[in-house]
Amino acid sequence: MRGTLAGTVNDSASIPDTRALAQRIAKAPPLADAKRARARLADLKARAAEAPDASGLAGLLEQDPLKGVFASIADHSPFLWQLVLENPARLQELAAAAPEETHRAIVARQTDNGSRFAKGELGRDEVVRALRRNRAEHALLVALADIGGVWSVDEVTAALTAFADASVKGAVGVVLSEAAADGKIKLGNADDPGAGSGFVILALGKHGAGELNYSSDIDLVVFFDSTAAPLAEGVEPTTFYTRVARDLARLLQERTGDGYVHRVDYRLRPDPGSTPTAVSLASAYTYYETVGQNWERAALIKARPIAGDLALGERFLHDLTPFIWRKYFDFAAIADVHAMKRQIHAVRGHDEIAVAGHDIKLGRGGIREIEFFVQTQQLVFGGRRPRLRGRRTLDMLGALHEEGWITAKARDELAAAYRFLRSVEHRLQMVADEQTQRLPSDPDALKRFAKFCGFPTLKAFETALCRHANHVQTHYALLFEEGPELTAEVGNLVFTGTTDDPDTLATLRRLGFRNPELAAETVRGWHFGRRPAVTSARAREVLTELTPALLAALGGTADPDAALAALDRAFGRMPAAVELMTILQSHDRLRLLFADLLGTAPRLAETVAQSPHVLDTIIDPTFIEPVTDERRIEGRVRGLIGQPAHFEDFLDRTRDAARQIRFLAGARLLSGVFSPDQAGHAYAAIADAVIRASYEAVRDGFEAEHGTVPNGRIAIVALGRLGSRELTADSDLDLVVLYDFDEDRRESLGPRRLDAVVYYTRLTQRLVSALTAPTRRGRLYDVDLRLRPHGGKGALASQFKGFIAYERTEAELWEHMALTRARVIGGDEAFGMAVAGAITEIVACRRDPARVAAEVRAMRMLIATEKGDQGPWDLKLAPGGLTDLDFLAQALVLAHAGDQPSLLAQASRGVLAEAGRLGLLPEAAAQRLVEAHALFTAVFQWQRLAIAGPFDAASVPPAILQRLAAVAGLPDAKILLDHLNETRAEVRQVFSRGLDAMANLSRREER
Repeated sequence: MRGTLAGTVNDSASIPDTRALAQRIAKAPPLADAKRARARLADLKARAAEAPDASGLAGLLEQDPLKGVFASIADHSPFLWQLVLENPARLQELAAAAPEETHRAIVARQTDNGSRFAKGELGRDEVVRALRRNRAEHALLVALADIGGVWSVDEVTAALTAFADASVKGAVGVVLSEAAADGKIKLGNADDPGAGSGFVILALGKHGAGELNYSSDIDLVVFFDSTAAPLAEGVEPTTFYTRVARDLARLLQERTGDGYVHRVDYRLRPDPGSTPTAVSLASAYTYYETVGQNWERAALIKARPIAGDLALGERFLHDLTPFIWRKYFDFAAIADVHAMKRQIHAVRGHDEIAVAGHDIKLGRGGIREIEFFVQTQQLVFGGRRPRLRGRRTLDMLGALHEEGWITAKARDELAAAYRFLRSVEHRLQMVADEQTQRLPSDPDALKRFAKFCGFPTLKAFETALCRHANHVQTHYALLFEEGPELTAEVGNLVFTGTTDDPDTLATLRRLGFRNPELAAETVRGWHFGRRPAVTSARAREVLTELTPALLAALGGTADPDAALAALDRAFGRMPAAVELMTILQSHDRLRLLFADLLGTAPRLAETVAQSPHVLDTIIDPTFIEPVTDERRIEGRVRGLIGQPAHFEDFLDRTRDAARQIRFLAGARLLSGVFSPDQAGHAYAAIADAVIRASYEAVRDGFEAEHGTVPNGRIAIVALGRLGSRELTADSDLDLVVLYDFDEDRRESLGPRRLDAVVYYTRLTQRLVSALTAPTRRGRLYDVDLRLRPHGGKGALASQFKGFIAYERTEAELWEHMALTRARVIGGDEAFGMAVAGAITEIVACRRDPARVAAEVRAMRMLIATEKGDQGPWDLKLAPGGLTDLDFLAQALVLAHAGDQPSLLAQASRGVLAEAGRLGLLPEAAAQRLVEAHALFTAVFQWQRLAIAGPFDAASVPPAILQRLAAVAGLPDAKILLDHLNETRAEVRQVFSRGLDAMANLSRREER
């Protein structure tokens, strides 16, 4: 009859067996190397003969089957044999007493270490030594009782748990007593220092359930009540209790000459990546009520107060009951629980188990599947069935059957498998005192281990293991056969808990992540609610289902790590992400494109984060059409703006429309639908449409307030990149507003009359405000009016005749350079034609080529001095870049358009090509400039598409640099940069020669 472990968490109701351990040994495992075992026993016998207090051990070594147990330890477990050799007398004492009595005595000594230290009966060094020696004695006792068949698996785990409880309680007493001696806390009871201490330690996992492994970490969580903490004045609770937790862990796990006591794991606390080791109850309540996850509910099922203020711990768990045990459970959330054990191979019945190297805990048909079979059903049904709220796995298998949720066959087969696998687990850990659950891979080592488990042959062991594992797989598969296949085809992915799953890291590495540990921690942080966008329960539910496919999509980008980091940053800025994740979950194509955006165009990805429904534009079949027609684009913009209810509504709608259509242009560029030139045309057409729509809305409101100026006319002129239709994703809008009216009727006709000059100035102000003002929907554009007459000192809007007079008599050459790209984009059509004609006349007037060359050269030098450049990746301002090309083209227009009108109304590339045809530049040189301009424009467009602000190559993700190289048709960024530098040097040379040629032409004409 088995003995009972009184005082443990699993007391038996049977009559205690008081016989000595030696008398109750029922069996011994077979030996793998009998000769070596006999030699080691002989050595032990010799040592015992020399030890006066071990004189009886020699007789025990001849007693069967006890001798067989000793021989098995000598043969199979270096760890246990070392414990035997270092103290033969201890082995004799263990064999001569009832194991239950010895267990209770060791547990009592371990617990009393704290109170004895508090009373001064033991010094700290003595406590450290006692804690470890008690552990060694207990480890040997449990091994003898287990290997010899004296204790069942249930009794073994109960004994191990009781000893761990005692270790923690005793160590807590030491740590608290030291703090009290330092005057930091006031303790009320030296015999029980933890009582009333303001903090509690909960055991979780197998420790909390009373099912601890032979050589297991102990999962602890430390909570404190800052309102009830008996701390000295000025002592900060979080700092104090965190130090207590740290000192406790050090006391238990620090290795000395006597070994260690327990390895401590605090990572099951709320969000361990961002919280202190000790967590206040207030913070814990808030965390669990807002972002607590289903796996944490599962973990708290097993939570049990074991040290400190136990009453505080019980109250805390009682208050958490609504979080752990929900009366109504959304079955969709089972997916999240199932993700904790996502080995779909087991669910779907894939290939047979290979015993060698098999993980009996995490592998198919293993311990974890039994635990989750139980815990998942507890979470689903425990809210309505209090009988299902127990901590122990075996107890809950029985309760599930009694409640009608599983069959008797499932109960019995899973219970048998659980006991078998736990027994094997203990044998694995007895070999070297390591926390391992993986069977040996080496055939000889596996044969030896099979014998240690009590099997005569490896075949017998394999048969038993596979039978139990197959039973587990069968029942687990039936439970989850309708569950979502969270891993899809990408492999195992699990981000619950606090530790990295090896299979998950392998999957991430296979997907292309260079730093899978960081990737896993990033996704785990989402589940912990570290990003505002994924704090809601629904967001994390969708995230669970989306994550495998999303990671697979990110893995297909050039730089998965950078893409994931960009998504993490987006989640940090978004208030909510459910809408975005739902869209991505529903559309494979959008998911792939979004992943590409994150990797190579984070600017566009931010747009998606702000407005997920911009992705709708990509679903539209017309996405693949390279639409640059201004009328079609304007029709799309106005259609999206619709019929606003009021002006503020118009501003919001305009921003939404522009964001969507600009995103569409960028996505088309990213997808290869647009060339860089087409993207520039599209961006310009969008800006034109927005400016015209904004002007009309502003004008209508302004006229309602101030009326109209008799025969008043207005023209909106685009300059710069907008004028030449080379706009980028973040270009400013260079505008000039011109107006005209009858001089004899200078006042508007309306409710609030204004002088015409004031009228058009204020109308321009309102237009600029409509284009630039930030609203709740963001901003539209930055507008630059400094190219108007007199620059920043002049009026915002210019009267037409004054503008013409200024340009003809006062304007400097650089102002005429700006006019080479002028284009009327809005206002009164007839007036606009007159303005365009006048500007063309100004641009085409005859000038001295030498003067043009000199002033253009001086202007370029001034810009280089005042603005410099941002290095070799600056396609605009660096010497030989776009500015040089544009300046040369503008110089050619101003110097020659009077005689060669074909140079007019063209963007820079067209001017350069036409100059070559006309002989104004050597034809080969002109062709190289055209090619250079196309290259720079393409790369520049992509830079602006990808990155907002300065393009710092040192901080830009490598994938973006690689994409730039691909745009240029080159293999990598280094070769691209070399090519850009060579091209700029060539452009710079032609730029200087071209200006020199103009000056020489002027001198030849003079001669």
